[in-house]
Amino acid sequence: MTNPRRAPSSRRPRTAVIVGILSCGPVLVALAQDSGDSKPAPAESVAVPEEPCLSNLRQLTFDGDNGEAYWSPDAKQTIFQSKRGTQSFDQIFIMRIDGSMCRMVSTGIGRTTCSYFAPDGKKIIYASTHLREGPPPAPPAGSPSYDWSFDPAFDIFQADPDGTNLVRLTDAPGYDAEGTYSPSGKQIVFTSERDGDLELYVMNADGTGPKRLTHAKGYDGGAFFSPDESKIVWRASRTDDYRALQVYVMNSDGTGIVQLTKTEGTNFAPSWHPSGKYVIFCSNRESPRNFDLYLTDLEGKRLAKVTSNESFDGFPMFSPDGKRLLFCSNRDPKNPRATHVYVADWMPPKGWE
Repeated sequence: MTNPRRAPSSRRPRTAVIVGILSCGPVLVALAQDSGDSKPAPAESVAVPEEPCLSNLRQLTFDGDNGEAYWSPDAKQTIFQSKRGTQSFDQIFIMRIDGSMCRMVSTGIGRTTCSYFAPDGKKIIYASTHLREGPPPAPPAGSPSYDWSFDPAFDIFQADPDGTNLVRLTDAPGYDAEGTYSPSGKQIVFTSERDGDLELYVMNADGTGPKRLTHAKGYDGGAFFSPDESKIVWRASRTDDYRALQVYVMNSDGTGIVQLTKTEGTNFAPSWHPSGKYVIFCSNRESPRNFDLYLTDLEGKRLAKVTSNESFDGFPMFSPDGKRLLFCSNRDPKNPRATHVYVADWMPPKGWE
């Protein structure tokens, strides 16, 4: 879905977008803008004793509302979305992994979501509505502020890491977003509404050759290839409530689907450990208003809790070498309503080495 940060009863999941009105004028490209965070952010330890898997925990963002932070291939940078300053909606930013040199790399127009680095670090992708003519649709009457908006103006774009050389990869009717590269860089898995339902597809990295992978009724999104590209993990809803999400894994050709979570509530934002042996994800399985991070094996038989902070913790991603973990959280005591990006050294629980 789009990737904002508000999950069903707390923060937005990967595809959530705050619904609002934005009058889009001419498409003006605002590339590689410095956000003002050019100096390294203070290294603030925010660890809690109940989180032994995380050490040297540091907050990387201190401005705005931030989400979906993903590593660059060399682990020196992260790409993420943020609504800050005078922005009406999320835009895409890149910063160093110490929080410095934060700059906007999207157009600054419309909504953006779901950004990701190519495996060689030479390209990025993200979804954007900047080509829309006219204002975005108004939210349905009575909809909550966190209601997801599968905006049909979203398409997936590719660019250089500084935001230049922007190329449109999708142009099918309806929502196209939530794209991530395969480890080889040859394919992109993404969510599309082109056939009338929100399903998973793969396409070549240049946007050609789209192929549908999922066929069950309901939302499918937030997909990632396994390190060896043999499998895909994703989140899906099989009820009328698109927020009733479960985590699934399948072969990369769409066969062999296994449901990994079966609890009530919302289970989302799964991603792989570089070993390919287990998945980390976010869930409110213990409390409707508190999201924590968990590990599961590829059969859904083993579970380990990673975070215990009484706040939203979500969008986890391991560094390429598996030694660090990026995630987003509302644990900043100075501003608990804002979502920020955090990084920690990873210490796997016993039996998950």
